[in-house]
Amino acid sequence: GEYNVFPRTLKWSKMNLTYRIVNYTPDLTHSEVEKAFRKAFKVWSDVTPLNFTRIHNGTADIMISFGTKEHGDFYPFDGPSGLLAHAFPPGPNYGGDAHFDDDETWTSSSKGYNLFLVAAHEFGHSLGLDHSKDPGALMFPIYTYTGKSHFMLPDDDVQGIQSLYGPGDEDPNSKHPKT
Repeated sequence: GEYNVFPRTLKWSKMNLTYRIVNYTPDLTHSEVEKAFRKAFKVWSDVTPLNFTRIHNGTADIMISFGTKEHGDFYPFDGPSGLLAHAFPPGPNYGGDAHFDDDETWTSSSKGYNLFLVAAHEFGHSLGLDHSKDPGALMFPIYTYTGKSHFMLPDDDVQGIQSLYGPGDEDPNSKHPKT
């Protein structure tokens, strides 16, 4: 595979992870944002033993927030387009957290930037995957909208995440597109 893991193989030492949506973008309804994140985590839990549970207060393993420009982590966003989001590899404190640039237009369609697709990519980082060199991979660093109604995690990403956490019990989509 063309996938890469972070140096020193950063990964979570537990399979049950929590996430919290700290704030919301005005571009979508709260339920659209929640659905996009839920679907994005399912991409990864479908092919691993990982489970993701949403919590509503306190500190989660993966804290998700929307911000603009300098937003508190010394990695400022850059206004519309350019940098869309970033996430930190597994670890304490900032580890696993995902930040989305609220100067982007977030959508649940092909217009603007599709929050589900960007979140699925960022959560790959939150789980320990770096960028892939495979242009067809979800973890490839350039955003591409895939118009398919049912997103299938490409084989390169499956190999990458399973190299860290192993396969899950029952993969609902056993055919992963080879790229």
